[in-house]
Amino acid sequence: MLNGFFVIDKPAGVTSHDIVSKVRRAINQKKVGHTGTLDPFATGVLPVAVGEGTKAIQFLDESEKEYRAVMRLGIATDTQDLTGQVLAERDWSQLEAADLERLVPQFLGLQKQMPPMFSAIKQGGVPLYKLARKGIEVEREAREVEIHSLSFDWIRLPEACFTVTCSRGTYVRTLACDIGEALGCGAHLLELRRTRSGLFREKDAISIEALAAAANQQDLILPLDRALDHLRRLELSEAGGRKVQNGVVPLAADFTEATGEFQQGEQVRLYQGERFAAVAEYDMLKGLRLARVFN
Repeated sequence: MLNGFFVIDKPAGVTSHDIVSKVRRAINQKKVGHTGTLDPFATGVLPVAVGEGTKAIQFLDESEKEYRAVMRLGIATDTQDLTGQVLAERDWSQLEAADLERLVPQFLGLQKQMPPMFSAIKQGGVPLYKLARKGIEVEREAREVEIHSLSFDWIRLPEACFTVTCSRGTYVRTLACDIGEALGCGAHLLELRRTRSGLFREKDAISIEALAAAANQQDLILPLDRALDHLRRLELSEAGGRKVQNGVVPLAADFTEATGEFQQGEQVRLYQGERFAAVAEYDMLKGLRLARVFN
């Protein structure tokens, strides 16, 4: 059984859920799940958890993502991308490349962003895109997102390509739309590619076809503990390892060395030798607890 993460290079025209089904078939394994949905028209990095990796999704650090996008000025659509219906066409001909470059500083840092109607966010238990398809628009609450960096790779008006590094939950479609509104002409996305999601990077991404054809699929997997590299590693004694396997919280004496101070809410990786045993979480009132034990 395979355990860990595949970094799949999602092609355009399929859903993230489709990719999960394709991975299941490619590796002949049922326990598969994806992290961080990509729009059907988008391509790029889609981390897919398999086996015990599905238990580790909740501990991933995907707080920062990077995208490369191509936007088209002068046309606004209801989906904010090329798949939608045209809402408005406005003149962009008075604009120059410098106008786009000048806007960059105002889109950096913490921002309030209005989630698009065509999104998987739920309201009253119903995904917004289902309401949008019926022509229903509901009030949404703007959400705080953070744009860490934004730069234009090329500008060939009315099209422009930009790279953005942003917080989880940022809609790049909406960012392009907001840039278009700030320029007074509207905009929508023609292309969107995710180049990084946390530690999962474009250079490590493989196609579904490559995964299916691989003689040794194990060679393509990112071990689940490597995916949790951002968590501190603590070593258990043999007795401590046995305790953890049985779901018993280890005591100070069950570690091979002093653990040092824990921060409130800190999550740590527990190992017995080279075996990744569990993720534990510290609570100031209750002490250490086992958040998830791995087989």
